[in-house]
Amino acid sequence: MSVVGATKGDAVASRSDVLELAVLGLLHEAPMHGYELRKRLGAVLGPFRALSYGTLYPSLRRLSERGWITESDRPDDTARPASRRARIVYELTAAGTERFEHLVRDAGPASWEDDSFDVRLAFFSRTAAEVRIRILEGRRSRLEERLEQVSNALARNRERVDRYTLELQRHGLESVQREVRWLNELISAERGRPAGPATDPPATPPSSPSSAPSPPSPASPPEASSDPSPG
Repeated sequence: MSVVGATKGDAVASRSDVLELAVLGLLHEAPMHGYELRKRLGAVLGPFRALSYGTLYPSLRRLSERGWITESDRPDDTARPASRRARIVYELTAAGTERFEHLVRDAGPASWEDDSFDVRLAFFSRTAAEVRIRILEGRRSRLEERLEQVSNALARNRERVDRYTLELQRHGLESVQREVRWLNELISAERGRPAGPATDPPATPPSSPSSAPSPPSPASPPEASSDPSPG
């Protein structure tokens, strides 16, 4: 397999693993039918806002084949009595619960990458303290690497790009700086928390530059030219 093919395959596998964790985690809370599950995935887990039934149902089928979830027909209590029909409800099995608990114990590098970090954070209330801290520190380390790369790119490109590209790169730098500060706050809070599952939901990072404190300027920041996220 070529390097490009392997990279593409790894990305697909990663997305599949993240979706598996998200579905098992939500079903760990309560049984759901497909429409409700898709709605929760969209509302709670940002990366899945555009999740289609064509992606969700094959995943549910795989989880069922592995014995991690079961399907059952139940009346749709939300419909009018005259049109009420059974809907397929998905429920976690004992093996599925064990699988979910195994997944939330994992604190490897994949857990703090862009594709999976938000999903892992969504289930921190059922994640052990030491695992939470390792994931947060891993995410911070990854972003600090990115911060250095973006800062270096800004320094190199100061005289090579137009002001709009430069401002876009600055915006990216500020976004990474904000997330690093937010992670520092979360890590500090975790270290001051008693060991065990989290009892409070994690803080939400600022969603826009205007809602966050002004980030500290990087060392020797480049200046723009004077031209101035069927059930």
